[in-house]
Amino acid sequence: MRAIYFERNGGPEVLELRELPSPTPGDGEVLVDVQAIGINYRDVYERQGGGYGSPPPAIIGVEGAGHIHDTGERVAWAHVAGSYAEQVAAPRERLVPVPDGVPSEVAAAALLQGMTAHYLAADSYPVQQGDWVLVHAAAGGVGLLLTQIAKARGGRVIATTSTDEKAGLAREAGADEVIDYDGFAERVKQITGGEGVAAVYDGVGKTTFLEGFKTIRPTGRMILYGSASGQPDPLNTASLAPAGSLYVQRPTLQTYTRTPKLLQGLAGELFTLIERGDLNVRVGGRYPLEQARQAHEDLEARKTAGKLLLIP
Repeated sequence: MRAIYFERNGGPEVLELRELPSPTPGDGEVLVDVQAIGINYRDVYERQGGGYGSPPPAIIGVEGAGHIHDTGERVAWAHVAGSYAEQVAAPRERLVPVPDGVPSEVAAAALLQGMTAHYLAADSYPVQQGDWVLVHAAAGGVGLLLTQIAKARGGRVIATTSTDEKAGLAREAGADEVIDYDGFAERVKQITGGEGVAAVYDGVGKTTFLEGFKTIRPTGRMILYGSASGQPDPLNTASLAPAGSLYVQRPTLQTYTRTPKLLQGLAGELFTLIERGDLNVRVGGRYPLEQARQAHEDLEARKTAGKLLLIP
């Protein structure tokens, strides 16, 4: 089978297309023929190293959709190591069934980022009717889904984007206001009449994190779920009191899917939203497996909007 392999940590240039033996399933595992592979920013962190993901030498990636080799059952997954490949040996308990109304490409595009968006809007801060919330990188894979879910819960969304094209996508997803990153804290206060937002959903990190606290209403929440621009500068927790007794969370999807029951439940809720037409999953780009390096370059350069897929 073909797979994307990396022998050392580094930039996109370390990703190589290899011919490798098909994996042999172990106890509790099944062989899955991969139809679509989800590309995520966590894959960049895995490639770069620093203790994130599989250490090299390894096949990169964790998300995809396909069918079980022996039974034909369509499944998707968000946490199976070695997913940039034509086949994976996957723990059965980490696979979720894909309903007939959800194409495999949509399942691969939606699962990791969609479950992330769902827990952010329903658990990290449960958006209430009329709440203002700030969604950074609103035209990204998580951002577009998070904006839609927040709106479905009755929230009002202020979206940050970096280009006019991405601003248009955020508006299509339902954002009430779309603003630039420059001076975003002041603009948020103006939009909310000086009150501030109930929550900031920040997947950007270093370049937005500290300024984001200026946008939050008293007892509101800063939810840092990613660090696309790098890890934020240290936070002085004493500053949270005079800012309005604020809360801070650094969540991860692994916590919200830590048992098979939680995983199945969260994935099922997500697929129901998609089947009902309440959630539009935008695929921002499809790349052949051999173009994984180019896909990573485009992702890091923020040239893309929506979810990127590799097609074996």
